[in-house]
Amino acid sequence: MKCTSDQSKRLRRWELALLLGVAFAALLGAWLDGQQSALADKVIRLHVIANSDAPEDQALKLEVRDRVLERAEELIPAGAGLEEVRCALEESLPALAQAGAELVGERGYGYPVSASLEDEVWFPTKEYGEFSLPAGQYTALRLVIGEGEGRNWWCVVFPPLCLGSVSETAEETAAEAGFSEEEIALISGEDEGYVVKFKAIELWEQFQAWMEGQ
Repeated sequence: MKCTSDQSKRLRRWELALLLGVAFAALLGAWLDGQQSALADKVIRLHVIANSDAPEDQALKLEVRDRVLERAEELIPAGAGLEEVRCALEESLPALAQAGAELVGERGYGYPVSASLEDEVWFPTKEYGEFSLPAGQYTALRLVIGEGEGRNWWCVVFPPLCLGSVSETAEETAAEAGFSEEEIALISGEDEGYVVKFKAIELWEQFQAWMEGQ
């Protein structure tokens, strides 16, 4: 009888520990989602997809990236906020696609180039030198070259962290775009725990995607 009672107590302890673990994971996940969502609400990413993984198509992808970023810089009003940039990009999608197609034609290829502005595009954790962004869902300016079956290239249209003519640091550019001090510290790596946080966010996003697929 005593043995059965002890087993029952041990089971209750394990059940309690499991419930506490699930509750902690849910709270941590909600917090991580909140941090990533707060950043995503202030960012428009750039997603360029190559025709194929052939070396020449991958090189072409980078040239298209540069040409489209140059054109976007001309089309976006100086000092524009997030909503202004979004509207400018939506209105300029044909011009951005044309800029990419012109570059492709100049290099002797006949690939079409499409441009779209899409919400809830999943990005992995990416490091860009001066700054990093966690994995998650973002609004993205997406450019597809030809068949769009090659490796991707990711960066940021707003804030203009990937524009070659921007002379300010990533921190200054992010501050002007309305990032909080905590968010700036997170993306710039000044937050000592940013690597762990980014990995945790990526794992949480993958877990959520797995759960949705079940």
